[in-house]
Amino acid sequence: MPFPPSHPSLDRAIAGRGYETPTPVQLAVLADEALGRDLLVSAQTGSGKTVAFGLAAAPTLLGEAERFDKADAPLALVIAPTRELALQVQTELDWLYAETGARVVSCVGGMDARKEARTLNFGAHVVVGTPGRLRDHIERGNLDLSAVRVVVLDEADEMLDMGFKEDLEFILDTTPEDRRTLMFSATLAREIVGLAKTYQRDALRIDATSKGTPHGDIEYRAMRIAPTDMEHAVVNVLRYFESPGAIVFCNTREAVNHLHAALRERGFQAVGLSGELSQRERSDALQALRDGHARVCVATDVAARGLDLPDLGLVVHAQPPINQAALLHRSGRTGRAGKKGVSVLLVSYARRRKVERMLAEARLNAVWSGPPSAEEIREKDKARLLDGLTAAETFSDEETALARDLLTRRSAEEIAALLIRARKAGMPEPEEVYDDERMKRDQVRTKDEPFVDFARDADCDWFRINLGREKNADPKWLLPLICRLGHVTKRDIGAIRIFERDTKFEITRSAVERFTQAIQVPAEDGMKIEPTVAPAPKERTAPPRGNRPPPEARSHDRRDDRKPFKPRAEGGSYDGAKKPWEKKPRAEGGSFDGAKKPWEKKSRGNDAAPAGGDKPWSKGPRGPKPDSDKPWAKKAGGDKPWAKKPSSNADKGKPKYKAKPPRP
Repeated sequence: MPFPPSHPSLDRAIAGRGYETPTPVQLAVLADEALGRDLLVSAQTGSGKTVAFGLAAAPTLLGEAERFDKADAPLALVIAPTRELALQVQTELDWLYAETGARVVSCVGGMDARKEARTLNFGAHVVVGTPGRLRDHIERGNLDLSAVRVVVLDEADEMLDMGFKEDLEFILDTTPEDRRTLMFSATLAREIVGLAKTYQRDALRIDATSKGTPHGDIEYRAMRIAPTDMEHAVVNVLRYFESPGAIVFCNTREAVNHLHAALRERGFQAVGLSGELSQRERSDALQALRDGHARVCVATDVAARGLDLPDLGLVVHAQPPINQAALLHRSGRTGRAGKKGVSVLLVSYARRRKVERMLAEARLNAVWSGPPSAEEIREKDKARLLDGLTAAETFSDEETALARDLLTRRSAEEIAALLIRARKAGMPEPEEVYDDERMKRDQVRTKDEPFVDFARDADCDWFRINLGREKNADPKWLLPLICRLGHVTKRDIGAIRIFERDTKFEITRSAVERFTQAIQVPAEDGMKIEPTVAPAPKERTAPPRGNRPPPEARSHDRRDDRKPFKPRAEGGSYDGAKKPWEKKPRAEGGSFDGAKKPWEKKSRGNDAAPAGGDKPWSKGPRGPKPDSDKPWAKKAGGDKPWAKKPSSNADKGKPKYKAKPPRP
């Protein structure tokens, strides 16, 4: 289906690029019902959104004119979440509007702000930038948006996730109210809908996503790996597919730096891309990929959105993405513009359930397998060498004459061997990776599934490492250390016994061969691992819990000096019967219900004592105390030597304490 007409100048640019069939989102924005209206578009990554909003904005910006007038205040504003995406949008609009004489400038963070201000002062037709830098230029008076006719928000959901909501609202508030607002987003979350209701007028909702249908040009593969084999698995995946361009995603900057250095050490032409790099370094890395000087890019999720790299046929998730959206955006870097691509997830057994749920939520069918082995890669290399050397070629007379001269000096087999050696010189060697029958199982047990401990149930061999209690050996850091040095997983390790100067541990028989080969390499810091014999069993001070004797054979307490427990005699149950610790019952009439109590005082007889009777121990009736001449008695209202004198008004201004003279 050919492109529908949008503007003559842009139609010629599209034809010159060789685009023949429009994508669904491009067809939707060029429909008659979308002409001149605000648009709220949701489309999958890699669906041609940049060309779509460029074509949609042309009638509003140019009208019937073939070219733009002299550049002055911007007529269009495009806001993108990241520097790389903004610069990529600028590149796309440059060729799309090349015949219109449009002046497209960029304002992104990390670049020289004074140079951008001078460029804006000379005038521009289209400004592409990131929210923070655009707001900075507006506040400084460098960017005038009073003449803007079209505002485009590219990857609006990503900008809100990155915390740019206030900046977006500030920028949109400075634009004219009669502008067109084109909002493009991969998902329409509640924040996106709220922003659209506030800043769009009668927007046309366009959904160009294919519900329930995955990207047809991307093949998904999930490879199970051991946790310590991530680097080796990445090397083998890159060598197995041999794509002209590949991108490897990690979750942290530290992981990017480590993996980038590891690939460079093995001979890969790799570049790194993360948020800690300057804009110059990031631009150079992307340019090296576009020019073919580098074939592998190790990046964080900063490169997961909007980047369009040529010949990018492979995406490797060295560390699984955090959610479904990150998986789709990472994988969307390949399979663009009708080209095929492969997305490979490297999954350890501890992350398998999470990745399976993620793939199910995204409705993606991934093929599970182990990582490519060294033998498989060597077979692939042979096939590629034979195909490359036997392909039909035309040779010049000079090359033919040189070939005859070589045949007089060396045999044909030697020349072919030299050619094969030259071809293989630039190929990094594949790595040995671990994959056995146990990893093929789903080792994450379900709720109703019995737990099977492979290390305990299998035969094991004992090894020792020269780290003990004197060096604060602890299983918390010994276990990952053994896994790293021996290229095994924690499921291959059984019991760990820590002694004063060394530690002994078990390795399953299935992993002993691989473990023995790995420990041949000298470890750092003088650590040494070697086979040993099983340690003596620990002496138990008490029988195991599962084999405890019956209660009548056990002592009443764990201490041995107590008498053994004896069963009670017949009738000695606790159901209301006598208890040895209970007091004897009282005699008849000796109950506590108003009867005599042994601790109660004896009664004084039937006749009550006369009130106020003369008793030697009784006190007389209380009454007013007679005035008595006692030296210690206080006289009512009398002067007391200890009583404070009432203060007079004359004393109120005097200091409470006498001031001390100042020190000399």
